[in-house]
Amino acid sequence: MARKTQGVKNQKQRKPRTGSAYVGVGPHFGRVGPLIDITMDGLTFCYKARKKQPDGLSLDIFLTDRDFYLSYVPFRTVSDTKIPQSLSESTSTRKCTVQFGNLTPTQMSGLQDLIQSHTSGRV
Repeated sequence: MARKTQGVKNQKQRKPRTGSAYVGVGPHFGRVGPLIDITMDGLTFCYKARKKQPDGLSLDIFLTDRDFYLSYVPFRTVSDTKIPQSLSESTSTRKCTVQFGNLTPTQMSGLQDLIQSHTSGRV
């Protein structure tokens, strides 16, 4: 399933309805943080950078207020930028945008369910 490099930005992005959607990347969730927006092509999330983390081969998307867990989603990083922080913060916050790789039919179905039932509006 081929996707455009800018696919994440070309689609109408949707925001999660509540702060209960999270993304985890890498072994032992080396990068984990709240989901900012999502499309069928990719997503954006923020995370606290403790140290340089290796890119994972897949990511997990989960909800804390509902029985939803989508695992081993293949991806590639499109951007990973530092967000300006206040002087009181000891660790930097980063904003990461990823493009999904080839999804299984089960992953596509789960992603569609998440977008339809747990997001609203357009960014």
